[in-house]
Order: sequence, then C-alpha cells, then structure tokens
Amino acid sequence: MDYFIKLLLSGTAKGSIYALIALGYTMVYGIVKLINFAHGEVYMIGGFTALIVGGFLSTLGMSIPVVLLFSILASIIYSSAFGFTIERLAYRPLRNKSRLSALISAIGISMILQNFIMLAQTEKYLPFPSYLPDLPFLQPVREYINSTQFIILITTSFIMIILTIIIKFTRIGKAMRATSQDKQMAQLVGVNINQVISVTFVIGSSLAAIGGVLICSYMGQINYYIGFVAGIKAFVAAVLGGIGSIPGAVLGSFILGWTESLGTGFISSDYEDAYAFIILILILILKPDGILGKNQKQKV
Repeated sequence: MDYFIKLLLSGTAKGSIYALIALGYTMVYGIVKLINFAHGEVYMIGGFTALIVGGFLSTLGMSIPVVLLFSILASIIYSSAFGFTIERLAYRPLRNKSRLSALISAIGISMILQNFIMLAQTEKYLPFPSYLPDLPFLQPVREYINSTQFIILITTSFIMIILTIIIKFTRIGKAMRATSQDKQMAQLVGVNINQVISVTFVIGSSLAAIGGVLICSYMGQINYYIGFVAGIKAFVAAVLGGIGSIPGAVLGSFILGWTESLGTGFISSDYEDAYAFIILILILILKPDGILGKNQKQKV
C-alpha cells in the first residue's frame, strides 16, 4: 500500500506539470481552433532560460530564493515573448486560411526552435540544479512526498485558481470567452480579438515556462528535445480531458500522470512514454470528444 501511495503522489506531481502545459494547448484551441505544436518548445525554452539566468546569478553569490525568483521571472518574460512572436508572425497571417496550413506552420516552428536551441546550446543532456528549497515540515512524510513534489503541487494549484479567476471574473477573461464562442459577434461588440488571442498565447507561454522550471528542477536535467516529448504528452492530456475544456485539460493531465507512474511502477519503466499514446488511442476509439468534451454540431 505504501508503494502504491508513493506512485500515486509521484503521478500527481507529473500530472501537475502536464496540466501547466496542457492548459496552453487547450486555451489556444478553445479560442482560435489551432493545435499549437510549438508550445512544447516554449516550455523547453523556459527551462533553458532558467538554467542560464540561474547559473549567472549563482556565480554572483546570490541566495537560492533570489536565484529562483529571478530565474522564473526571466523564463516567463522570455517564453511569453516567444509565444507572442510565434502567434504574430506564424499564426496570425494564416488565421483565415485552412487549418492544415496553420498546423504545418506550427510543426515547422517546433522544428525550428528545436534546432535553434540545439545549435545555441548542445544536443547533450545538461544537469539542471534544483533551486527549490527543502521543507523541514515534510520530514515525517518524506518517504511519500518530497519537497520538490510538494512545491510543484502547491504552485500548480495556486496557478489554477488564479487562472480560473482571470477567465471567469476579469474583463480579458470575458473577452476570451466571447472570442471563443463567436469571433465575429465579439468584434461587433467591441472586442479586439487580435489582442485577446495574443494575450492567450502569452498566458499559455507563461504557464509553460513555469512548468519548464519546475519539471527540470524535478528531473535534474534538460536538453533541447524535452519540449517535444512533454508537448506530446500534454497534448494527449488535453485530448483526453476534452480539447478546449480547461477543467478537462487538468483532469486529463492527472489521469496521464497517474497512468505513467503506476505503469512504470507495476509494469515496466521501458514503456513510460508509450503509455501516453496507448491512452490517446483508447480515448479516440471510445470517446473521441474526451472525458469532459462536448460534441459540437456544426451547421452545413
């Protein structure tokens, strides 16, 4: 039973990270009906930014909390800038074109960013220091959950609450919901849909950056390819919960995290990445709209 609880908590921590990335997928799809396959690379760039900024600040002798704070801020700013630029240059010109054109553009941007980071950094795995503090009050339950996992869970929960408040109660959140429902009608009532879509990309990129810092601190390493793997898994989580549904993205992420953790613990760790695709195949066969997805009928 103890072993099962350990695996469950580990899967919860993984699911929290997938949720931060999956939310970016589902927010963008909910508004512009686009699968942003470059989103995983934005997550990866956030991790590399934290590694570079954190390493520089550490050489100056700054304390760990200061290094962590500025590393996360730098990751959010840099990744948000990438997300904004990608939307502005690669997706906006194709917004009124076929979805296939935008999809191919997204895949192209993903490959460009992968190769850019590989050439700018290295193709090898780099050690990623853990800037997350050790929490003494977790000592009695340290065998079940460590400080890094606990911080990941708390951070993700806090971000989910803030994001929910923004979408439901703020002006930009109402504009997002209006744009998602009907872009033309939203424009008629004065909503600047270009601004709304740009803000959506910035928010999604910020969440991916935070996820990049947390997961790299958790895993202790980073390389140029982690964005592709994490991005695919987060996409599976979004589809599993119902693409376009924010609660569905969170639920799908936790289910994926639990499945991976329990699968590696009780079956084999050799197939850890395969579990995500097995789930994707099953959900597409049994419930194509996802767990919380709605079957939307379109007029012909």
